[in-house]
Amino acid sequence: MASETVHYRTCPFCEATCGLAVTIRDGEVLAVRGDEDDVFSHGFLCPKSQGLKQLHDDPDRLTRPLVRRDGELREASWEEAFAAVDEGLSRVLEAGGRDAVAVYLGNPSAHSLGPMVYGAAFLKALGSKNIYSASTVDQMPKQVAAGLMFGAGLSVPVPDVDRTDHLLILGANPLVSNGSLLTAPDMRGRIRAIRERGGKVVVIDPRRSRTAHEASEHHFIRPGTDAHLLFSIAHVLLAEGLADPGPLADHALGAERIAEVAAPFEPEAASAVCGVPPEEIRRLAHELAAAERAAVYARIGTTTQRFGTLASWLVDVLNYLTGNLDREGGAMFPLAAVGQRNSAGTGPLGKGVKVGRWSSRVGGRPEVFGELPVVGLAEEIATPGEGQVRALVTVAGNPLVSTPDAAALESAVAELEFMVSLDIYVNETTRHADVILPAPEPLAKAHYDFALYQLAVRSVANYSPPILPRPEGQPDEWETVLRLAAIAAGQGPDADLEAWDDLVVSTLIGREVALPGSPIEGRAPEELLEALGERRGPERVLDFMLRVGPFGDGFGADPDGLTFDKVEAAPHGIDLGPMRPRLPEVLRTPSGKIELAPEDVLADVPRLEQELEAVKTAAGRAQDGANGQMVLIGRRQLRSNNSWMHNLPALVKGKDPCTIQIHPDDAARLGLGVGANARVSSSVGELVAPVEVTEDIMPGVVSIPHGWGHDVPGVRLGVASEHAGVNSNLLAPVDVDIPSGNAVLNGIPVEVTAADREPALA
Repeated sequence: MASETVHYRTCPFCEATCGLAVTIRDGEVLAVRGDEDDVFSHGFLCPKSQGLKQLHDDPDRLTRPLVRRDGELREASWEEAFAAVDEGLSRVLEAGGRDAVAVYLGNPSAHSLGPMVYGAAFLKALGSKNIYSASTVDQMPKQVAAGLMFGAGLSVPVPDVDRTDHLLILGANPLVSNGSLLTAPDMRGRIRAIRERGGKVVVIDPRRSRTAHEASEHHFIRPGTDAHLLFSIAHVLLAEGLADPGPLADHALGAERIAEVAAPFEPEAASAVCGVPPEEIRRLAHELAAAERAAVYARIGTTTQRFGTLASWLVDVLNYLTGNLDREGGAMFPLAAVGQRNSAGTGPLGKGVKVGRWSSRVGGRPEVFGELPVVGLAEEIATPGEGQVRALVTVAGNPLVSTPDAAALESAVAELEFMVSLDIYVNETTRHADVILPAPEPLAKAHYDFALYQLAVRSVANYSPPILPRPEGQPDEWETVLRLAAIAAGQGPDADLEAWDDLVVSTLIGREVALPGSPIEGRAPEELLEALGERRGPERVLDFMLRVGPFGDGFGADPDGLTFDKVEAAPHGIDLGPMRPRLPEVLRTPSGKIELAPEDVLADVPRLEQELEAVKTAAGRAQDGANGQMVLIGRRQLRSNNSWMHNLPALVKGKDPCTIQIHPDDAARLGLGVGANARVSSSVGELVAPVEVTEDIMPGVVSIPHGWGHDVPGVRLGVASEHAGVNSNLLAPVDVDIPSGNAVLNGIPVEVTAADREPALA
């Protein structure tokens, strides 16, 4: 009998980055357990981890390319597939130019080493302005606010949950998301620890979530009004002399503008809009100011709304006003071992962040961080004229499920001249592709969390090598990405990938030796390239980035510093310590200060002020029970990660997760019984799903999870099709948070009726 071996690696399925112990025998995954010796998660894991084994065993997972022939996707060799990609992309590029090809980057690409390391090379080789990603249906408002305030898009302060005494959470459910823009395994344990040491956890959410049930207290809030509440808390702090930024004041500009723009948001005015009583708003402000160590944290419920950037900005304004920014137990700046812009070179002076360097062809939607809002992708495909998108490349993404007005994008994608997808499934989006290039399963490729460790509550370095072989002939994912880069550059499908790999590393080295303050500033690039040895691929890049990072050996400058060899030799990871104060060096703004009042953010305040009356009127109608003024919100689910976990039996078993949650008062008024089907209609679509009556949802609000709707023709997802659910984004019209271009997916006006009655909304 073959012997069993245990391998240690990081779970790639969500932001918690939990350590796993995976037992393998003769290529079979026998068990997946928590790694008790992992320096970060200490044995914690959630149900999603069991997906690793079921993904390995999934008969629907692609291991060979598919190429469309005679209208059908059929298996092909890798040579045939890359030749087809070359022919299709070259034809579109020659006829329509660089912008005729669009790219959509899905959420899983941020969890994968190949796209993280080599994706930029592909995008640069392609040279298109039509770059889109899941970020603009998720976190872009927070990145824009953080970038404008602190100088870099991932300079996102995260709550120091291990040392805080008071945690105020808005629109986040970290017990289910496992942290989001907050990398911290076992958030249940961490939140319980706050309460056990005498602290307080307050949750503001239109739904009493699993996190809210663990909190000290919960307050309902009308969807889309978080910015009103946050402004009102700031108003109280300033009007009552409770603001005390302390030493932070020496590192900030624009503080006087905060009091000016917060003036209209008295608790009575804000309360009429957001639904939180004025006396509670004042108490929230007083307790936040009085706590010895406090942090404000907000997530997707606040970013996927009409005022997402204002809400995201105000979170850190409150952290500043209470003196809790960059302070132990407050909201702090993580320090990652690799890839973090705010630790490269020297601060605080930097170039800062500029948005709107170009705009979309049709809607005039401004660029943010090199990409356009994905709400505009359908119109860029469907609208004729110079620069029309005629080809699409998707990388681990399913935009036909995860973006607004999904029906419009479905119609547009069907008219493309060519489409190629890097994906492991034939899903709702990739079924339209002309070529699908499957990536190896997670256990057959290396893993290191480049992005997520930049948001972690502790500094950690943990590398996971492949523990299973790839199918014969299958390239590694990074090789596929570089092959696409070579094709985009006009070098064809047989280009020298080693030369491309060398180009990526040499570019990184050249940039670093020219960077003032770098540990290798002025060194000879040839010497450094030789010092990296014979490694190829992402491990060589990772070695370089570790060595020039804040904990690195600096290529000999600090013999005790990190190298890839040291990280590889530590299968349970290396703990580099808790967050620590980083101001002012963390800043990369042109002023070298915290920009407390960025003009790009303040420009949206008048729109919010106008909403005081408009939203108050709409909220009053909803409270009076006018059915057309009910609003829709999404909801997180522990076993689901957007749309990409639903073909694994362990993660879809049990009761139907895809229900319409509604308050008992609304259910009674509308004649909806438990388990009955209801129709939910918006200005752009409708769906029917079973009703779940619960007091955990605010009156006037309904909740449907996102990422479902797997019952369309052509999908090859056997398990997911049996648990299809409904696509809630069929109800989301094209609407955005103006400063960031992020889609509005919460607070959507809907009408709810019994399924056997016709809705009034078109």
